[in-house]
Amino acid sequence: MPKVVRKMPQKPRLEQPKKVAAYARVSTGKDAMLHSLSSQVSYYSSLIQNHAGWLYVGVYSDEALTGTKDSRGGFQNLLADCRAGKVNLILTKSISRFARNTVTLLQTVRELKSLGVDIFFEEQNIHTISAEGELMLTILASYAQEESLSASENQKWRVRKGFEKGELVNLRFLFGYCISKDKIQIGPETAPIVREIFNRVIAGESLGSISRDLNTRGYSGALGGKWCVQRIREIVENEKYTGNAMLQKHYRNNHLEKKKCRNTGELPKYYAEDTHPAIIDKDTFEAAQAVMLEMENMHKNKPRPKTREFTGLIYCPHCEKNYKRIIYKGSVGWNCSTYVSQGKAYCHGKKIPEDTLKTACADALGILEFDAAVFSERIDRIEVPGDNLLLFVFKDGRTEERTWSDKSRRDSWTAEMKQAAAERTRQRRKSNGKSKDDSGDEK
Repeated sequence: MPKVVRKMPQKPRLEQPKKVAAYARVSTGKDAMLHSLSSQVSYYSSLIQNHAGWLYVGVYSDEALTGTKDSRGGFQNLLADCRAGKVNLILTKSISRFARNTVTLLQTVRELKSLGVDIFFEEQNIHTISAEGELMLTILASYAQEESLSASENQKWRVRKGFEKGELVNLRFLFGYCISKDKIQIGPETAPIVREIFNRVIAGESLGSISRDLNTRGYSGALGGKWCVQRIREIVENEKYTGNAMLQKHYRNNHLEKKKCRNTGELPKYYAEDTHPAIIDKDTFEAAQAVMLEMENMHKNKPRPKTREFTGLIYCPHCEKNYKRIIYKGSVGWNCSTYVSQGKAYCHGKKIPEDTLKTACADALGILEFDAAVFSERIDRIEVPGDNLLLFVFKDGRTEERTWSDKSRRDSWTAEMKQAAAERTRQRRKSNGKSKDDSGDEK
């Protein structure tokens, strides 16, 4: 009997609307550029909403950031929504607006292509989902990266020429001064604080004591932040308060990372005198430097603490500082460095006993006893979002929460502490017995 094969009728597939978003960015925060960004957002919003078959997701944007940075907030939010399946198509003006780093661009394009997300670059008329899209992107992105390098080199040349002429290039914030585009003036409210800091340092007061006092009195730093030891040190060691300036103390490593590096001989430095009004005289500055040098020598002679397995890995999300190891009356634990240096008024960090921390680590790692090698290999950091709560962030991206209980006072006493307390009780009773006469009456 012959085989019978029939073609089955198919149900018509409903056309799903394409989920479309746009990305816009400007590279400076000037008013004209921000107006341009606003115009781009309006343009893309109207374009997507009025296009048949498109579902408007949104316009993601970044202001005053370069295309070489991976930390753009709007861009990262866009990628997160693409990974969540909320976007099928991204519209953007050009490759240089999307990214100027060839490697970053191609990595992002390939990831989005694997998710089924297409990117359309208007100026180049390229769809990344097409066969020839990646080849064209590789070529054009290389040009964009070279353009970024050229712009960076031109900017460096301008800044370095200004340094050679003794100009204070790109000086925007300096506590104690009011700085505008045309001039630098002494700040009538902040300059007295600078003089006070120098005088207190010369008198021998510690930097921590000065910072705590300024915070208690309600004074804020140049950008509104809290005072700390590092901020005080930066003021005392800054020669600009004498009206002179050491130029090119720092430089950027390259046009991609743009990491700020200390100039230790890689580039020439220039010392310019009388570049702006002085807040303190040269003698005061040199006296303060002598005190700072003496403090530095004292710290150098102290034995350096041994680096522990948790150093730099326990993070306080409330004040954005790391925890440090502390020893108090024989008890070893870890606490937020802000709490240790500034007190509970500035951070409510709670001390974590070291043995409790190790037990929690072992439990999160799924091992019987704490192992420093396993911890270092698998844990990226530990966050302390609340009292008695630890969040372990693993290097593979997953997280584990653990809680811990406070020890009772009885459990926290060591054998030595119990023996010392018993001895004090015996001495107190003995002394009370001698204070009575033979009749038993109190003297």
